[in-house]
Amino acid sequence: MDSGSLVSTVVYGILWILTRVVGRVFLHYRTRGVEHVPAAGGVLLAANHASYADIPLLGCGVRRRLFYLGRANLFSWPLMGPVLRWLGWIPLKTERLDRQAFRTAVELLKAGKAVVIFPEGTRTLDGTLQPGKPGIGVLVAEARCPVVPVYLRGTYQVLPTGASRLTRHPVEVSFGETMNFEEECRQYQGKELYQHISHTVMARIAELRGVDHSAVPTT
Repeated sequence: MDSGSLVSTVVYGILWILTRVVGRVFLHYRTRGVEHVPAAGGVLLAANHASYADIPLLGCGVRRRLFYLGRANLFSWPLMGPVLRWLGWIPLKTERLDRQAFRTAVELLKAGKAVVIFPEGTRTLDGTLQPGKPGIGVLVAEARCPVVPVYLRGTYQVLPTGASRLTRHPVEVSFGETMNFEEECRQYQGKELYQHISHTVMARIAELRGVDHSAVPTT
């Protein structure tokens, strides 16, 4: 590990500790099922997206470094972009299939890293689950990696879309059992495979929330 990577890892660790302490003290933060996240090896964590608070509050629940696919416009903010890249974030153009971003994520997964994706593609406006995009299917098909579904409860109330400050509200992050799509990758191809993976993962996220997955939109 070079000195730049070492410093980045140390800074990530400090932010992890600070976020976890703040979460425990002010948000009654807790996790469920974190044992489902493999301790090593490439894995894709797929979570619902209700708030910018999802990112740090998901990360501080996992005892390994996470790399995030994040909207490219976040990287245009002065200083924010370079810092995010330095911490290992991957800028993602959400208006189309961003092959460059996905290539970077696949390389990380094949190198044994843990990568986070929000299959809905953007934050929900009302706290409900949105349809999943096919991008997660592309990642799984190319990286042939396991997927851990994640549901974040309470982050919408902590920092809903348009809010300028945090609100104290309990937060719980639930991790589901690992999903493997090797059989599906042999059975389906192309768009059909991508949509099948996306729908299956969103259905599992809905189960973690405790709702009927048939009620989640699929298109």
